[in-house]
Amino acid sequence: MEVKVEVTGREVIKPSSPAPHDRLQLSLLDLSCPAIYVATTFFYKSIAGESPQIISRRLKTSLSETLSRFYPLAGRQEGLSICCNDEGVIFTEARTNLLLSDFLRNLSTDSLAAFLPEIEQGESAGTWPLLRVKISFFGSGSGVAVTVGISHQICDAASLLTFVQGWAATAKGITTCSPHFAGATIYPPPHASFKSPSIDDLYKLQGKCVTNRLVFKSSKIDELKRKAGSESVRIATRVEVIMSLIWRCAANASRSNSVSPKSTVMTQAMDLRLRIPSNALPQESMGNLQTCFFLKKGAESKLEIDEMVADFRKTKEELSEMIKENFQGYDNDTAITTTTLGQNLLSVMGSFMSECFKPDIDLYTMSSWCKKPFYEVDFGWGNPVWMGPASHTVYDNMVFVVLMDSKDGQDVEAWVGLPEQDMHVFLCDQDLLAYAVLNPPVLI
Repeated sequence: MEVKVEVTGREVIKPSSPAPHDRLQLSLLDLSCPAIYVATTFFYKSIAGESPQIISRRLKTSLSETLSRFYPLAGRQEGLSICCNDEGVIFTEARTNLLLSDFLRNLSTDSLAAFLPEIEQGESAGTWPLLRVKISFFGSGSGVAVTVGISHQICDAASLLTFVQGWAATAKGITTCSPHFAGATIYPPPHASFKSPSIDDLYKLQGKCVTNRLVFKSSKIDELKRKAGSESVRIATRVEVIMSLIWRCAANASRSNSVSPKSTVMTQAMDLRLRIPSNALPQESMGNLQTCFFLKKGAESKLEIDEMVADFRKTKEELSEMIKENFQGYDNDTAITTTTLGQNLLSVMGSFMSECFKPDIDLYTMSSWCKKPFYEVDFGWGNPVWMGPASHTVYDNMVFVVLMDSKDGQDVEAWVGLPEQDMHVFLCDQDLLAYAVLNPPVLI
């Protein structure tokens, strides 16, 4: 379905009160992230009697109040730090004649791009604005889409959720605490001579990619768990089995299109907030507070699902244990910056980077948003009827996999970006289709 969204307004929203600090030092990991927006779009049914003007006014006012607590997001990136100058964020309004129910019933992954805020000349996720918002109203008052994108050089997906939760609470008149911006707390700051890698350098080896959405029903996930069981992993998790299956099918698709088989590497992001004591790193901390682990399979490996899941579990547990060891003896009187965790994690990631960004290796970057309460974000119209990641529409050379819960919390949606020639083969893989449905309609 072709989606036409007309922009009706665009303005800068500034914090309701001045920033309490002048600068936020960015970490080496922050500045190593690509200068793109981590973005997602929430779709809501409208409430009878609330006009677009009322909704827009409430969102603008609450956004201004929220920015006073999330003040670095209203600043400008200058070199290796954020200048907290209250320059503001971009708020775009738009409309479409489509009904929300029709759009979701005929959902296309490419159509999400229409709900992203446009980037004007002179604007960049690597400079300003660090935060962009777009509110799109559907026809006949049927619904509204709220898209939020934050520069990846200041936040990860968990930070995006923390911000949206704070904004939604403010829109309903609920007061929330100011979050902790971690900055260079876990990872050290870069040297003055540091130069951020360009996204072209990171992804130029992949070629043009396309994105598709898959849905794994809970009953099929249970079947896949039984198939993936082994002596070392009796009961696998949803994330372990789905990511292993996708990796296997994607690698097989690449092999079918290659003159000679390539080694394949999967990297999985891990949220440090879930593994570091909350007295050292609060759950609502903002920043790129993640690390990742890596699995590599040789060009001739058979890619058996039970072995892949076992390797997944073993590698994840080894990294979790390393993080735990770094905090032995930690107490409230000890500064987290005195631990060696950040340096140790950077060492692991550095060895991976030098090994895996090569033409003869297929790299699959994966992350899970499962168990993160995106479907509880309520601006006053109830929970979203559907939400989807929009980051993939920013750059078309990314090979990636993002998992997220469905609205019922039982099924899992997988957003997969692969090189175009591999995607054709991937979507015909009977092992994949035995467990997943390709882009089913969203019914509300």
